[in-house]
Amino acid sequence: MCERKVAPYGSWKSPFKAADIASGTLRISEPTFDGDDLYWLEGRPTDGGKQALVRKSKNGEIADVSPKGFNVRNSVNEYGGAPYLARSGKIFCSNYSDQVVYQINPDPNATASARRIALTPEGEYLFADFELDVKRNRLILVTEDHSDPTKQPTTTINTVPIARDGETSASQRMQTLVSGNDFYSSPRVSPDGTLLAWISWDHPNMPWDGTALWMAEIGTDGTLSKHRKIAGTDDESVVQPVWSGKGDLFFISDRLGWWNLYALPNPTKNLNPVAVLEMESDFVTPQWVFGAKNYCFINDHTLVVTSFQNGGWRLISTDIEANFNAKRNIVEEIKTTFTEIHYLSTNGSKLAMIAASPKQEAAVVELDLNSHQTSIVKSSSERQIDEKYISIPQAIEFPSERNLIANAYFYPPTNADYVAPEGEMPPLVLHVHGGPTGAAGSALNPGVQYWTSRGFAYMDVNYAGSSNYGRQYRQRLTLNWGLVDLEDCQNAAKFAATQGWVDPKRMTITGGSSGGFTALCALTFTNVFATGASHFGVSDLESLAQDTHKFESRYLDRIVGPYPAYKPVYQNRSPINNVDKLARPVIFFQGLDDKVVPPTQTESMVEALRKKKIPFCYISYEGEGHGFRRAENIKRTLDAEYLFYARMFGIPPADELEEIEIENFAPALSST
Repeated sequence: MCERKVAPYGSWKSPFKAADIASGTLRISEPTFDGDDLYWLEGRPTDGGKQALVRKSKNGEIADVSPKGFNVRNSVNEYGGAPYLARSGKIFCSNYSDQVVYQINPDPNATASARRIALTPEGEYLFADFELDVKRNRLILVTEDHSDPTKQPTTTINTVPIARDGETSASQRMQTLVSGNDFYSSPRVSPDGTLLAWISWDHPNMPWDGTALWMAEIGTDGTLSKHRKIAGTDDESVVQPVWSGKGDLFFISDRLGWWNLYALPNPTKNLNPVAVLEMESDFVTPQWVFGAKNYCFINDHTLVVTSFQNGGWRLISTDIEANFNAKRNIVEEIKTTFTEIHYLSTNGSKLAMIAASPKQEAAVVELDLNSHQTSIVKSSSERQIDEKYISIPQAIEFPSERNLIANAYFYPPTNADYVAPEGEMPPLVLHVHGGPTGAAGSALNPGVQYWTSRGFAYMDVNYAGSSNYGRQYRQRLTLNWGLVDLEDCQNAAKFAATQGWVDPKRMTITGGSSGGFTALCALTFTNVFATGASHFGVSDLESLAQDTHKFESRYLDRIVGPYPAYKPVYQNRSPINNVDKLARPVIFFQGLDDKVVPPTQTESMVEALRKKKIPFCYISYEGEGHGFRRAENIKRTLDAEYLFYARMFGIPPADELEEIEIENFAPALSST
């Protein structure tokens, strides 16, 4: 065994290279069985971030089924999701470049005209969350209409005819099924084709605040009648309606404070939902995107659902009838090595999912339902890293304000080749997740290991308002964004310092979007952190309230207060209005096509820092939106943030890196 080298924390050479992370990490999502064929999406940074639809056929062959050049993606509600459907041997995809939904024939011998048939008109429409209505040979879609640029887009549930076998064109007539609410998701047809269920919600609610589950009868002419509200209020979030094979309607609701499982047995005769599984555990994450699937039916009697407990996700199965009859939770855990499990689909003998663990990057995984053995179908990365270089997160609770407890994952610096000089404590990178109604997870993330393998400690904070810890924990953020998240991040860093895990004088804070807002607040209003980074972060709450997309245009009503009634609160909590209090160096990253947090937000902050002579670096990217998809930009961002901290702390960088321009920087600041 080689003797470990002695080198300062932060200067260790690492096997995790930014170029490998950027180009070698796929974004995989939404696995779906159609019979024995398994489909999923792959976002490929080396192809400009485009998403391809991939299929593993029943003979095990893996190949793209979306046409070359297709980007299987949509931007309904800006975040998109569920851009494809594979059902009954038919494949439907939304192509990002024109936002048209196509019926796809994957046969390579088919003519070009037969390989993709446009089902929706090209124009000012976006589509998501498709459902096949077999009985009427049509596709049901959530539709976002942008035809009037003077107004917010309208959202409806529409239908379009699909092509019959042998046809090379299809009618593009759209028919509106449901309208009148601000937002819709999850249209689902009952097995016998007579009923449609769907979810709706209205401003100022977000889908994790309050939604409604509806059901209606589908008439012989395809229109709906007898609309009935099944569940949901302004204080109850209902998500993921799914019909069982027997025709019972299942859904997830947080009516008792946790996203648990309920059902409407025999819905044509009964409108009173019953509990299937109730426990102090969330079964789902917030509906930021379309298409999440956190439970599925193995057969008429058994279902499998994800459950978050003790800092990780697990699979549990239950006997439906036994729970109905006994009125108590009867569950069995399906043990796996995974701690992150999402997007469930089954063909009856296998369960497909997106799964990960602290030692395994996200992958499409199949689980044999008889043996419970798992196999990886496709990993988000093919890199092989010795476990001796992998930092394993510890799920921790720490004390925060008002005698409340908050949550985080702590990663110690880990590198088999190095030790630090005796008595030195590592610098800390504290990461603030986006949302703010989001959550940090425990999956192996090369972007985290990039830091820990170089000798940084890393902390991922699930501050109050984060998901996975129940409705009450999420609601701590009500009217308190910019306060309780800031308190929890400060207290997380202080906790790590008092435990002797990190150097209290070399703590950084970083985050993207809303996480960038909290990071900027911490650097502006506190003296806990020496420096930090904002990735397309919010600096001006007023601008965000006045200039953002429809989905989030009223988000701040609940977490800050209705605007303009709360205008002084918006101003007081905005870092841009308090730049006189900012005395910490900051590096900014911004996509110039970002519609969620427009570049003007970052550029206003940059100009204020420039005038105040505070060290900063500003890196912007043409062609990038809210989050970076291109490999070269992902690499540049990782390396630039590392180099910025190294300059601020006087750490000799572990690698030869592309230089960055730090305005107002003086070498004396390197001892900050």
